[in-house]
Amino acid sequence: MPFAASTKECKRRRRDAVRALGADSVLILPAAAEVTRNRDVHYPFRQDSDFAYLTGFPEPDAVAVLVPKRKEGEFVLFCRPRDPEREIWDGHRYGVEGAVEHFGADEAHPLEALDEELPRLLANRGRVFYPLGSDDALDLKVMEWLRAVRSMARAGVAAPTELVASERILHEQRLIKSSSEAKTMRRAAAISAEAHRRLMRACRPGKTERDLETLFLHACAEQGARFQAYPPIVGGGANACILHYIDNGAVLRDGDLVLVDAGGELDGYASDITRTLPVNGRFSEPQRALYQLVLDAQKAAIRAVRPGNRWNAPHDAAVRVLTRGMVELGLLAGEPNDVPKLIKEERYKAFYMHRTGHWLGMDVHDVGAYKEDGKWRRLEPGMVLTVEPGIYVAPDADAPEHYRGIGIRIEDDVRVTADGCEILSAAAPKEIDEIEALMADKAREPGISNAAAPAAGPVDGKKERRAAKASSKRSGKHAKRSGKKEKQS
Repeated sequence: MPFAASTKECKRRRRDAVRALGADSVLILPAAAEVTRNRDVHYPFRQDSDFAYLTGFPEPDAVAVLVPKRKEGEFVLFCRPRDPEREIWDGHRYGVEGAVEHFGADEAHPLEALDEELPRLLANRGRVFYPLGSDDALDLKVMEWLRAVRSMARAGVAAPTELVASERILHEQRLIKSSSEAKTMRRAAAISAEAHRRLMRACRPGKTERDLETLFLHACAEQGARFQAYPPIVGGGANACILHYIDNGAVLRDGDLVLVDAGGELDGYASDITRTLPVNGRFSEPQRALYQLVLDAQKAAIRAVRPGNRWNAPHDAAVRVLTRGMVELGLLAGEPNDVPKLIKEERYKAFYMHRTGHWLGMDVHDVGAYKEDGKWRRLEPGMVLTVEPGIYVAPDADAPEHYRGIGIRIEDDVRVTADGCEILSAAAPKEIDEIEALMADKAREPGISNAAAPAAGPVDGKKERRAAKASSKRSGKHAKRSGKKEKQS
């Protein structure tokens, strides 16, 4: 799988990593290994994100080593040598020469030379950074190399005395996306948004969840995103209440909603978009009321994505809107002035049990700490996160009957900018009238654009929720929830 970073960009990243490591340290970073699917068939190879971030090298069975201030060169790469016979079967290998020529290695060796060369690179260094505890075989290898260095003590060679998890440096570095990374993520989101649009136009009763999934996969691959960032979730009806539903085999029924959580991966960068749409193209009144509530919560959360705000600010904003709406719609017992108490008691978790977002980047649940010194960290320009509130009313929930079996989530990819945020996935429709118009084929299908997306609009929808509440009262089915049951988060 190719990665977007140029040799120049990877060189800059290594320079930043070397600066963070310190002069007496060494970083050891292995590539991903090929994984067997069954018998002699492998899964499609996907490079380790940390390794790809620093090297751009696309092959398995490789090890990158950064040695700050080393006069022979700071970047050493161990990889498979060229093998004409194997290349007939498996494709081109870069080999040690290609590692230097195409990926900027100062020095390259065959992988077989690792045990001989690593002790030399570790000699007289104080600290070793590597993915500590992530691979038992690697842990054992590092111990072997350290023992080899200690055996040189009588020759005046000192061995490292400290082992440090490489994530401490690399994951904080990866958290802030460069302009090049932002460009790739913007394109990945645009491709996935277009796939969501095509799916909306194709959806109708009688199709299956898998029909929509395969359409989405094709639309992404056709535009250059061959692989998905994660297995797509396509849940019709009550299946939408299963947060990580991936069976995707049920028939879509007239009158139900279908939740589609799917995002393509482009050049090693993920998108992650969720839209919920009516199978028959029109929201019913109860569906409309719940959907508008989730949309209002998402808009409030997106407005809280700005530099200086704490990570938890979008979640808190979404929870306030959702809890107030749950009271208005009869999902939670209480009055408007009870909302702070209901939030403190986490009563909303009966219908909204997950967080409002996560970091996004080379991994769909991307790296980077959420807290610093025990406090939610502050948002900074260059960070990318998802904003994805939802409401899930299980078929057996203690809730008004007309809401049971409805699951709704709306998710966008949002980049923190200097003065606010950019919604990378804004091209995927989420307003009720936009979705209904597109599904009725009344809206023209725009091309994919890399232009910055518009900011989130103001919170609205109280009128729709009041109308649904009045309608449910007239039907005689508006039963207040007791507020005693609560699902575990």
